[in-house]
Amino acid sequence: MAVWTAGHRVDATAWWAAWLPVVGGVVPALAVLLSSGAVPLQGIAVIPVAGVLIGGSMTGTALAGRNGRSELERRWGEVEAGLSIGLPAPDARLEVIRERCADALIPPLDQTRTVGLLTLPGAFVGVLLGGGSPLQAGITQLLVLVALLVVHTGAIALTTQLLARQVWVADPRREAAPAPRRRWLRRRRAGPV
Repeated sequence: MAVWTAGHRVDATAWWAAWLPVVGGVVPALAVLLSSGAVPLQGIAVIPVAGVLIGGSMTGTALAGRNGRSELERRWGEVEAGLSIGLPAPDARLEVIRERCADALIPPLDQTRTVGLLTLPGAFVGVLLGGGSPLQAGITQLLVLVALLVVHTGAIALTTQLLARQVWVADPRREAAPAPRRRWLRRRRAGPV
């Protein structure tokens, strides 16, 4: 569901391409959490942590994809200028979208910066309600926030590369090409012979 949602936010015709940033952002972070023992290998611990990480990866993919596509459409002339001086196509597109795609990292950075001051996040409250100590709750929340930053960063980096390599339609000329005219329409307009 996360792949479908993020992919449709970026490009409804190639939504399937979102599997790489969504999964590629989550798998390394979850592997480190599980292999280090920070998250016990039990369903009650793995399912909520994986759910939070998948949601973060989905959000990062959707934001970076939408930002990058809109920037390509807005600044397509700069991409063509890069191509005209000999830049490879992925590099020309990357020069235009890199900074705008990185803006997708702002929400998790702000969340990390304000946690505990403005909000009581879910992991913290969940551990407290589950009978854990405030110290355990704080450590768990810190772990989740750092993992979310890692997941977002990975998803955004992969999404940026997909846009640069034109996996998602990123050439506005290709999207705006008029549909071919049908022969019967031309004959009909010509009138009787």
